[in-house]
Amino acid sequence: MPEHCAAYSCSNRRTIENRARGMTFHKFPKNKDVRKKWEVALRREGFTATCSSVLCCHHFKEGDFDRTGQIVRLRDGVIPSVFSFPVHLQRLEKGRAKSTSRRAEESLSVASQDSQETSTSHPQPQPNDDHGYALPASPTALKTRLIEALAKVESLEREKKNAMAREKRAKTTVKSLLGGI
Repeated sequence: MPEHCAAYSCSNRRTIENRARGMTFHKFPKNKDVRKKWEVALRREGFTATCSSVLCCHHFKEGDFDRTGQIVRLRDGVIPSVFSFPVHLQRLEKGRAKSTSRRAEESLSVASQDSQETSTSHPQPQPNDDHGYALPASPTALKTRLIEALAKVESLEREKKNAMAREKRAKTTVKSLLGGI
């Protein structure tokens, strides 16, 4: 029986056609804390995930996936973050749409307090608003962006290598099938 994505107003279903298009579906984590964060991120009143609840790949950022093997997996601790909520589920804060719900903010407040304590000892440089397209002002931020870019390049190289290997296997299979005719 096809499974539906649990995200609000998402109509994607786990079908053979969607799988052929490269769409992946991911079960809710078994870890209770991470599962709760997923449930909160969905902003569905009274929703509790079951063992068959899934989210489609459209609710995760590209960097959330590990595509190094033949199976597309989510990286550890990833929280779904790509949603298109209707107006009544969006909350405004200081003139812009808020990205997390109040419950998500409360559950994540402990982590933000820890990061604030560490950041007060080393003040962060302020970005230059005149040139938002320019490189970051701090060398550490630049290094972080460079590391992220290098990781993305490595990931794409692995994807390319895997795709080429799949293509080679497919060609071998086709040749063996045509050889038997």
